[in-house]
Amino acid sequence: MIFSDSKFDWLRSDDIRPYVFVRPENRIQSPGEKHSIDWFPHKPVYKNPLNMSELGFGDRILFLEAKAFGPSGMAMPRWVFYDCAIVPGFVAGYAARTKSLPDVVKKALMVEEDEEWTPLSLFIIIPTMSRAGEWVAHNLCSVNTLLEKKDRFYGLGFLSKAFGLWYANVDTCCGFTQWGNPAVKLHAYYGEFEVLTAYTPIHSHARTLSYRVKVDPSFWPRFFTKKAFEGFDDKYQNAGFEVDPTDDQSLISLQTKLQNDEGPFFLRSQEVILNGLDEALPVYRLK
Repeated sequence: MIFSDSKFDWLRSDDIRPYVFVRPENRIQSPGEKHSIDWFPHKPVYKNPLNMSELGFGDRILFLEAKAFGPSGMAMPRWVFYDCAIVPGFVAGYAARTKSLPDVVKKALMVEEDEEWTPLSLFIIIPTMSRAGEWVAHNLCSVNTLLEKKDRFYGLGFLSKAFGLWYANVDTCCGFTQWGNPAVKLHAYYGEFEVLTAYTPIHSHARTLSYRVKVDPSFWPRFFTKKAFEGFDDKYQNAGFEVDPTDDQSLISLQTKLQNDEGPFFLRSQEVILNGLDEALPVYRLK
């Protein structure tokens, strides 16, 4: 059992539960119905962002997001949080009873002692019009980035995204990260990894990788066990070229192939995870 290790004591605690920050109209009618995985036995804490009484909880989410993305110049304005995240989608993650938090975590989060629950992570997910079952993963972060290793909640960020995908019965998930960002390794654990854009100049950061993942919970335990992914070679073949995350011309070359409808193209999750962030990656296509 993956979660029997003492590293997951926090996950089994009655003082930490998943939360869903969602307006009532957006609540999923049958959460967790699509993916058969028993990782989320605790009933979520529901918070309604349209109620002024939940402002403190929302402020804590925004504080955590600003700490994570502010240094790269991508902190989310409050109006974007409301217009583009809360109204069309929802925020999920894990929250702790404030009174149960260690002092070091309270200090990192600058918690409000009068709030019953304090968010420890956030995963913003938004439905799209592009195809049935496709959602966009907008933001993911956790308090772990603010803590020393000994004080962290093991697997918190990964489990926060997994919970959101499971809760919303997500079949296909799109997302964005920048080449060279360690986050690309984490996102490769959720399913087979298709490249949508390799070079994205319309974004604030042109070296943005847009990806699509067919959500597959059979991939998820490998985040903790580090076992190799199986079956990739049965479905995919080498496309005959590589993409170099450090070379704009290489990124533009792959982007051009995508725009010319030569794809779809995929990356092998195992190589994304094991290779260095600055190493070239073989590109694959369907057999």
